[in-house]
Amino acid sequence: MRRVGPLILVLMFCILGGVGSSYYRRLQEHASHASAKPKQLPPNTRAAAADWEYTKTEGQKPVVYIRAKDMQEIENKYELTGVELHLFHKDGGEFDLVESAKAEFDIKQGILYSEGEVEITMSVPKDEEPSGKLMSIQSSGVHFESKTGKASTERLVQFHFDRGAGHAVGADYDPGTRELHLQNQVELVWTGAVSTGSKPMKVQTQECTYKERESKVYLSPWAKFSRDTLALNSGPAVVTLDNGDIRSVEAVDAQGTDNRPNRKVEYAASQLLMDFAEGSQVRKITGIQHAKLISTAETTVTTITSDKVEMDFDTDNGDSTLKTAVASGHAVSESKPLPKPGTETPETRILRSDVIAMAMRPGGQEIEHVETQSPGALEFLPNLPSQPHRWMTGERIWLVYGPKNTLQTARSVNVTTRTESPKAPDAKAAPPPSITSSKNLLATFRPNSSQLAKLEQWDEFKYEQGERHAKAERAILDQPKNIITLVNRARVWDSTGSTDAVTIIMDQKNGDIDAEGNVDSTRMPEKKDDDSNGSSSMLSSDQPMHARSKRMITTDKNQKIKYEGNAVLWQGANRIQGDFVEIDREESTLTAHGHVVSQLVDKAKDDEQKAATKPAAPVFTIVKAPELVYDDDQRLAHYKGGAALTRPNMQVKAQEIRAFLRDDSDDSSLDHAFADGKVEILQTAPNRIRNGASEHAEYFVDDDKVILEGGSPQFSDNVRGHTKGAKLTWFSKDDRLLVNGVEKEPAKSVLRRKNAPQ
Repeated sequence: MRRVGPLILVLMFCILGGVGSSYYRRLQEHASHASAKPKQLPPNTRAAAADWEYTKTEGQKPVVYIRAKDMQEIENKYELTGVELHLFHKDGGEFDLVESAKAEFDIKQGILYSEGEVEITMSVPKDEEPSGKLMSIQSSGVHFESKTGKASTERLVQFHFDRGAGHAVGADYDPGTRELHLQNQVELVWTGAVSTGSKPMKVQTQECTYKERESKVYLSPWAKFSRDTLALNSGPAVVTLDNGDIRSVEAVDAQGTDNRPNRKVEYAASQLLMDFAEGSQVRKITGIQHAKLISTAETTVTTITSDKVEMDFDTDNGDSTLKTAVASGHAVSESKPLPKPGTETPETRILRSDVIAMAMRPGGQEIEHVETQSPGALEFLPNLPSQPHRWMTGERIWLVYGPKNTLQTARSVNVTTRTESPKAPDAKAAPPPSITSSKNLLATFRPNSSQLAKLEQWDEFKYEQGERHAKAERAILDQPKNIITLVNRARVWDSTGSTDAVTIIMDQKNGDIDAEGNVDSTRMPEKKDDDSNGSSSMLSSDQPMHARSKRMITTDKNQKIKYEGNAVLWQGANRIQGDFVEIDREESTLTAHGHVVSQLVDKAKDDEQKAATKPAAPVFTIVKAPELVYDDDQRLAHYKGGAALTRPNMQVKAQEIRAFLRDDSDDSSLDHAFADGKVEILQTAPNRIRNGASEHAEYFVDDDKVILEGGSPQFSDNVRGHTKGAKLTWFSKDDRLLVNGVEKEPAKSVLRRKNAPQ
């Protein structure tokens, strides 16, 4: 037994050794397969993790999702690297993706802050690939609120979007409202679609808010827009977007320019609306309140002001060129010519109307036409002392322009005009203004000068200048000559008389008139200032003078009057007719040619008129001749070329007859007459005929006396016989005959017996 005990101990040690060896091997094997022992955390670090994630939801919809490659929790803050933040929109279908190399997340405050570079991609689809280029924002020092998803920074922000890029200093973004607020020094550049080849639009402002849901960008307190030749400065403005392109701009207190070669357009308004076509090309500009449009071309500066201006642009050629402009509400368009050396500067034109429409020629460089769509007024303001001042008002006005914005024609309906001419160098005062009216008007201007050449008015034309008036179916003004032509049923009148004719030509410089076709004129009596001036006493000046002829011409301020073609002049019973009659008031003469006939009535003396119980029959002196010259200073009417004078019971024929009128004021009665050259006198009475012949004869009305002398005067009386002598004088009233013989040839008489046949 004692031998067995030690063996048992040895056996037990062996067993224990085998078991220990096996356990050790197993322990070593287990240790080789066991997890590595965690590293010791840095000081103040409570936890750390890789591929860390954080999610915040409201109901079933996610609000914020954060993941990072590494996370360390230090003093209740998470320091993240390789950060990706999803800020979900309210509908949950899209989110704004924020990526940063390193960020700090405070779970208690719900603030994620990235000191380094941050890139934000907006409106990323949750479950599908994005279509087109998404808007991305790059900045640093960005704060994110996990509760609301709001992001903000005070540093430089740069962003890129499908149709452009921009930058600002300081920004904040609210994914809930989807509003991006750029705080300061904002600059945006819209390049438009690449396929359109459009030119970029730059927008600058101090502060900007982009409201994605409204597709609008709010700029304040000022804004600047520039695109190629276009520039616009304004107060607060609103930009409306459409798929990333600018569709409209609404600006307050705006001033813009479009500066192109040989032409500059400026515009301004209290409120300005700009509409854009594809590619950010300006399609329309509307200015409201205190609207102004200034177009400066090579020759003219055109300024339009109104309550509202609408400008339409042509975008077909890939550029924005002005096509039309409409001004409404107290609209005024002023075209002021630019002076050029060696050329005469035309008048400044000012067009006023409630609505003015302007159309441009292709290319937008020159005006094609301007019209009023309501009653308007056009003023021609002189730029030179020699130019008249003109106004035109009409129910509608149309202006057509030629090259270099030169005015070609102006047309109007139901129109009136007013012209104030400058004072002539030798005149004491300027002439009175001329005023016209008609249903239609057409003005034509000189080529390349905008200076009036011809003015036509028709349908009920009327004219007024001082006391002078006129009317006709049509009137034509030749501006360079300052001559008005009245056509069809023409009439001119003033306080001194009137003229009617088919055509009347008036010279506005000197008042001369040329009337033709069925001329009918009347001149009122005028007072004589002295014996050398006034109307001729051949036609007395105490009655209106009437005249008819084929043509009438007045010159020298109506001092000379010519009547041509079957001319007839009369005052009361006095009458003169001839193929041609001319009155010279300054020289106090009257001349007539061709088939001259004058008819003068004897005026009864005052005592005879008082003694008469009833009016006596008028006594006429009628003279016919090829030619008449009357001199009022001598009160002598000289008939030439074979004249015939007729009075009651008497006829006188001679080569020339000189009739002397009474030397009483305004009396055209015959006082006496001299006849020369083959004088023949015939005097008739009941049952009695007297004939006289000589080379010279004298007839005195009051004495009823006839003197014959020269060329063997002879006198025959069917009652008393035939008498010859050197000088024969007979008195019809007394039935007396005086005969003077000569030394070598005594007077001869042949007397008839009383019972001789008569």
